[in-house]
Amino acid sequence: MAIKIPQTLLDELVRQNTVSQDELAKITQQAREEDKEVGRVLIERGLFSDQDLLKFKSSLYRLPAVDLEGVEVDRSVLKEVSEDVITQYHAVPFSKEGDILRVGILNPEDNGALEALKFIGEDKELTIEKYVISYRDFDNLLKSYRTLTGEVGEALESLSEEIEAKVGPVKSLEEITAEAPVTRIVAVIVKHAVETRASDIHIEPFEDRVRTRFRIDGILTTSLTLPKNLQSAVVTRIKILTDLKIDETRLAQDGRFSTKIAGRKVDFRVSTFPTKNGEKVVMRILDPLTSKIDLPDLGLVGRSAEVIDRALEKPFGSILITGPTGSGKSTTLAGMLKKINSEDVNIVTLEDPIEYFVDGVNQSQIHEEIGYTFASGLRHILRQDPDIIMVGEIRDRETAGLATQAALTGHIVLSTLHTNDAMGVVPRLIDMGVENYLIPSTLNVAAAQRLLRRLCPDCKVQAKANTAEEKMISESILDMPAEYQTEFLSKNGYTIFKPNKENPCKKCGGKAFKGRIGIFEMMEMTDELEKIILGTISEAAMRAEAKRQGMITMFQDGILKVLQGVVSLEELLEVAQAGDSA
Repeated sequence: MAIKIPQTLLDELVRQNTVSQDELAKITQQAREEDKEVGRVLIERGLFSDQDLLKFKSSLYRLPAVDLEGVEVDRSVLKEVSEDVITQYHAVPFSKEGDILRVGILNPEDNGALEALKFIGEDKELTIEKYVISYRDFDNLLKSYRTLTGEVGEALESLSEEIEAKVGPVKSLEEITAEAPVTRIVAVIVKHAVETRASDIHIEPFEDRVRTRFRIDGILTTSLTLPKNLQSAVVTRIKILTDLKIDETRLAQDGRFSTKIAGRKVDFRVSTFPTKNGEKVVMRILDPLTSKIDLPDLGLVGRSAEVIDRALEKPFGSILITGPTGSGKSTTLAGMLKKINSEDVNIVTLEDPIEYFVDGVNQSQIHEEIGYTFASGLRHILRQDPDIIMVGEIRDRETAGLATQAALTGHIVLSTLHTNDAMGVVPRLIDMGVENYLIPSTLNVAAAQRLLRRLCPDCKVQAKANTAEEKMISESILDMPAEYQTEFLSKNGYTIFKPNKENPCKKCGGKAFKGRIGIFEMMEMTDELEKIILGTISEAAMRAEAKRQGMITMFQDGILKVLQGVVSLEELLEVAQAGDSA
């Protein structure tokens, strides 16, 4: 394809002394030789960022700029322009309102693109509104067009043709979902969710459409919009897979199914929920393999890892991990089970649900609807001659009491609680009816954790911390034990890394982040902490003891990971504010 060199843009850059005549010739030659847009060459040469070039073109061409990050990809809009036109003329539709079609273009000087859009507008009786668009947004929309929407679109076309060609009575939902098109739609959604490392799939009904969102690295992103008339068929297909009641749409239901994707078995925990527009479906993706779950890979390193190792080597006592839903507590527990699992110990678990299958461990799923709760299951576990007990969550007084007794009578107990930080574990146990005097002899470690998105190692951007950032980092390090101050404190500023939001690479799917990592704090039981628990409990006294024993707070652990280039300071501040370290 011949590249159209937008002379006006380059001439304006020369006029403003942004590029020299020599650079102009080199840019033009590179664009021709590499078959690239001139704008991409300008960005690659570091003359502009993607966003700055977008603003420059908006001013130059007197066209509005549009930011399409997180835009909802609607197939009905993408159908208005063929993929050939999008790839040839670098113009992609992103919104339609009545007879107005909004199109993002990379090069408004390309007369061929303008003529193609004019023809499409006249042919479809649409008014074309032109916007300048960033390369990041264009690439993301084109990728969505080619992958998810393209595959599902073929299935939708096939389904529509079959329904229109059908003569006689309309098919039942069961008959529709048994056919390939709807089956394929669900299969494609599931497949893409797993391939993009999503943890959850949300299928949400609205009055005029069905939105599908994936939660990737903790962030919900719209992936697809389906026509409203497919809602019942898709939900029914999922219900059939999960063995739920197809005709029950007024009550919430839960189930589970497994399928093979890329040669490995993946589990899905399914929840349906009635809304005024129909049933919403959420599918939690559960990878049953624990071969990749290693505590260091989860971010458990340094003093925190040493504390856990010491606690796991003790003959009895509990390790309680706290944090909000979705903070990775179950994954950390699975990593601990993998670490201590051996043939000479009997490990029994109670979980809701079983998220990771650990070979050699006796794992049990609770069923509250038939009375098999954490409390009742714990009573049965104690008759199974266990060495190590893992209870998914301590939710009530009865479970708290039984877990404490188990830790007191020679068992290692692993479990989770819901509190803000490690300091909140002891008060929470007391609130749940555990006697003060029992806590020092049963609690080995009170831990807390959060999850942060890892910076993509292939496209993260190095930067020097500004004055405010430098002050925040230094203050945090000065509040750490002496060995951390020696290693990390600097008078010459700090080098940190930030997400490459303007030009992220393909390896992270254009997200600038890849995977997540934990930040932790671990408070050990000591003689000093025992005196506080048996005396007058105060948060100030507990924090002073935590500092005395060298505890690194979650925020401080995050600062260390910022300095190591694993996470961004911005991400840390969003998840764990500096006040948490006070």
